[in-house]
Amino acid sequence: MGISYWWMILGMALVTYIPRAIPLTFLQGVELPPFISGILRNIPFAILGALIFPAILYVQEGDLFFGVLGAAVAFGIAYAGSNVIFVVLGAIGVLAVYSLVI
Repeated sequence: MGISYWWMILGMALVTYIPRAIPLTFLQGVELPPFISGILRNIPFAILGALIFPAILYVQEGDLFFGVLGAAVAFGIAYAGSNVIFVVLGAIGVLAVYSLVI
């Protein structure tokens, strides 16, 4: 591994660390308004949805139903209030059975 990779890893570490360290440093002890706090609390869910939705559509080429079925099962199990592990295992199990049937 050349020196350029180490510089690249160091750069990526800095651009990952700095946006996380700045709010922790400057907002420590500051009480945010409830509206801003609500927005910040929901950002991870919005980002997770943006990351997962394209994967649902392209999880298996030529079979859109595969991803939609897995997402529907995961949503259903999650809506029932199950643990995340059971959501993932349930979706994997249903898709494994679907793969065997198809």
